[in-house]
Amino acid sequence: MIKFLVISILAMSFTFSASIDKLSFYKAFESNSEATMQSKIENLEKLAQSDQKDAYLGALTMKKSQFEKTPKEKAELFKVGKTLLESAISSSPKKAEYRFLRLAIQENTPKVLKYNTSIEEDVKMIQDSYNSLDGTVKRVIKKYAESSKNLNSQLLK
Repeated sequence: MIKFLVISILAMSFTFSASIDKLSFYKAFESNSEATMQSKIENLEKLAQSDQKDAYLGALTMKKSQFEKTPKEKAELFKVGKTLLESAISSSPKKAEYRFLRLAIQENTPKVLKYNTSIEEDVKMIQDSYNSLDGTVKRVIKKYAESSKNLNSQLLK
C-alpha cells in the first residue's frame, strides 16, 4: 500500500512539474485542427500553475473558440482564453513571447470582439526583444511575420 502511494505521488509530481514543450505547443497553435488544439489544452491543464501555462492555454482556448457552434458559445470561450492570456501578460509584461501570442490572436480575431487595441505595443515589444528569444520562438515569429499585417519580418533582427 505504501509503495503504491509513493509511486502515485512521484507520478503526480512528475506530471505537474513537467515543462511545456514549446515546439508541440506551436504546432497545435498553428494548426486548424480542433482535435489537435483540444489535446494540447488537456495536456496544459494538467500542469502546475505558471504564467507560461496561462499564456499558452489562453491562446489555444481563444483560437479553439472558432469551433463552437453558436456566436454566444464562441464569445464565452474566447473570453475565458482572453482572461488567461491577459493575466499572463499582466504578470510578465516584458515577456515578448506572450505579446506575440496576443498579436497573433488580435490579427486574426473578428473586429466585433474588439480585441485589437494592443497591436502596435505588441509589435514594438516583439521587435525590441526578438534577439533575446529562444530559437523555437524566433522561428515561429519569423514565419508568422511573413504573412502578418503588422509585424514586418525585415525588422526582426
